[in-house]
Amino acid sequence: MKLGAFTLVLALISGASGQYYDYDFPLSIYGQSSPNCAPECNCPESYPTAMYCDELKLKSVPMVPPGIKYLYLRNNQIDHIDEKAFENVTDLQWLILDHNLLENSKIKGKVFSKLKQLKKLHINYNNLTESVGPLPKSLEDLQLTHNKISKLGSFEGLVNLTFIHLQHNQLKEDAISAALKGLKSLEYLDLSFNQMTKLPSGLPVSLLTLYLDNNKINNIPDEYFKRFNGLQYLRLSHNELADSGVPGNSFNISSLVELDLSYNKLKSIPTVNENLENYYLEVNELEKFEVKSFCKILGPLSYSKIKHLRLDGNRLTHTNLPPDMYECLRVANEITVN
Repeated sequence: MKLGAFTLVLALISGASGQYYDYDFPLSIYGQSSPNCAPECNCPESYPTAMYCDELKLKSVPMVPPGIKYLYLRNNQIDHIDEKAFENVTDLQWLILDHNLLENSKIKGKVFSKLKQLKKLHINYNNLTESVGPLPKSLEDLQLTHNKISKLGSFEGLVNLTFIHLQHNQLKEDAISAALKGLKSLEYLDLSFNQMTKLPSGLPVSLLTLYLDNNKINNIPDEYFKRFNGLQYLRLSHNELADSGVPGNSFNISSLVELDLSYNKLKSIPTVNENLENYYLEVNELEKFEVKSFCKILGPLSYSKIKHLRLDGNRLTHTNLPPDMYECLRVANEITVN
């Protein structure tokens, strides 16, 4: 077999792995608007409880009539929210404020906590320097990405909060540790593209998905991930992890399905559990392949469940791969090395 990208394919590659959530309604063509609507906005007859006020150069929140449950105010110039902005719609469930000019000092009073049925609050791409609040206990999904957030307020009492997106901010580990304790329903946390040099302490043990990529993390505390009994998706790519900062069994987690350690400074492959299915290690400094990183023992019923393994961009070539690798990784769809 020729040198170059070496791919072992044992079966057709299945669909992409990982968890991604897209909550936007793709309603670019609204159709006729219902009468229960702000005059400058659109409330499609097919979605009479949704009001779309996107890309209207609005500088303030328009009048929202009773009965609206889903409010979209994206791509405007809104720079403030008055405390009485949503007085007519206390049963609002979704509030989407992406791509505006909001600052914390101009979001007045308890404007969000009054919305007792609010489930989704998205304030991505604004000018926030800290998280917004207080927030209602009904909230399930909070997105505050692409802001300038360096401080998190209290999330105490948010028993239904399941998804938090905080990527592309200016958060350090201490600000995160104090704020997220006690969120017993939290399953998804994205802290990528921030300013962490260490892993934050006290993260909720309920997490299933944790994204920490594109920070400056150089150390994994011993048994840090052991407390997350159901963790399935973990990203630590684009950090500063080297062998000296990764204890031997850091990632030997039986629940883990996908692990991304690409673009770090690792010279050896960290040991993982046999249940892991997708392992990304491209662009490190790997020099050798050890089967024991994947399989403690080999046998008819003892093998790794790895389906996709990325090893390209390292110092490994296919000639460095030991013969018993194939017995260990017998169900792999794709193994890529230089």
